Amino acid sequence: QVQLVESGGGLVQAGGSLRLSCVAPGRTFTFGLFTMGWFRQAPGKEREFVAASSWSGGTTYYADSVKGRFTISRDNAKKKVYLQMNVLKPEDTAVYYCAAKFKGGPVARAEFGFWGQGTQVTVSS
Repeated sequence: QVQLVESGGGLVQAGGSLRLSCVAPGRTFTFGLFTMGWFRQAPGKEREFVAASSWSGGTTYYADSVKGRFTISRDNAKKKVYLQMNVLKPEDTAVYYCAAKFKGGPVARAEFGFWGQGTQVTVSS
């Protein structure tokens, strides 16, 4: 079983920044073999892809809506993945989820088999 724990959410004004963190604390979880992703779900909407970092760390993927504003990064030694969110907008308000999938392949939501419990991000106008 893979456990993922997110943190760093909160309330921020539009134009502000937040940094989300996700840690995989399990000793048997080989973090470096997993593509890590961030997804979000706003009230009444489906969960959507935000960003992902390939298992090798060499490739990153972003949704068009966050390109240029969000940055995903990972620290395999600490088993952590981060999402730096800048120039936040009210439409970024959602519960943000960390997710993991073994090695490579598509970064669609259905491909990720492991999920965290989510952290709330609220952006006020």
